[in-house]
Amino acid sequence: MVTQLSLAGCRGFPNRSGAARRLRSPYICSPWLKKVDSTKTISVKRTPFYSKHVELGGKIVEFGGFEMPVQYPKGIIAEHKAVREGTGGVFDVSHMGEFDLTGPDAQKFLQWTTVNDVSTLVPGKAQYSCLPRPNGGIIDDLIIYMLEQDHYMIVVNASTTDKDWEWFSEQSKKFNVKLRNDSDKTALLAIQGKKAIEILQKLTDVDLSKIEYYHFTRGKLAGEEMIISRTGYTGEPGIEIYFTSEPAKAEKVWDKIFEAGKSYGLEPIGLGARDTLRLEMGYCLYGNDISDDTNPLEAGLGWITKLRLTPLSALISP
Repeated sequence: MVTQLSLAGCRGFPNRSGAARRLRSPYICSPWLKKVDSTKTISVKRTPFYSKHVELGGKIVEFGGFEMPVQYPKGIIAEHKAVREGTGGVFDVSHMGEFDLTGPDAQKFLQWTTVNDVSTLVPGKAQYSCLPRPNGGIIDDLIIYMLEQDHYMIVVNASTTDKDWEWFSEQSKKFNVKLRNDSDKTALLAIQGKKAIEILQKLTDVDLSKIEYYHFTRGKLAGEEMIISRTGYTGEPGIEIYFTSEPAKAEKVWDKIFEAGKSYGLEPIGLGARDTLRLEMGYCLYGNDISDDTNPLEAGLGWITKLRLTPLSALISP
């Protein structure tokens, strides 16, 4: 959904110098929350959970082209503790981008475009990687899901989705692959915290305890077909679920998750706490720790940077 957002009266949290910066604490704001002329109106999108955020009193800001909740009434510190020390929380991360990749050259294409070794993937396994330019600068960091042979899902950051799509599309001309941008059709919720898996288990027949870290399965949860993944951005146990962004179905899933988690004290979590949680774990944030001006080794991502095992001539289709 796209709406027109007036930025009059909308501002981020200042740091000690008064400048707007990334949400490293309750007083620091995201680089994507750009200072703009408050008299202008810009086009932004909404996730299928926008009305839920408003009902819950979420403070809405523009982030990566979306109207998103930076925090709820209890505040960033309380939300952070709910995930790190409490039973858990729910993050709307539907602003992320999802690309579908198929074709006989799918693995070669990903070996060509990303830094990690895609050949180690099997169906049901995910991989953290990044997308480099020829000079080594990082276009984006991402997660690759191997759905089946010659079929992958690529999950990218919201603020770089268009840039990533253009890069992948240009590179795909060298390979026998098909790309599809499913970003607008996909809802994504991250349920993170010590009781996250226990809460979600009440909503599915899939044995969530058997899904290993950075693995996933497909199945029904809250009555909807989805990808159920043992991934997250908090350092706590948790699940990320990918499913249809059709509003009625998406809201039904949201409601059922909170119904299942009510007795546990499950909380909605905004972008602010999402950032403090990832910062505490030392996870990279695009636009802050990594960018077009840093290479993976400078960013401390040598552990995902694999020296090329296959000659270039073997990767590119004649």
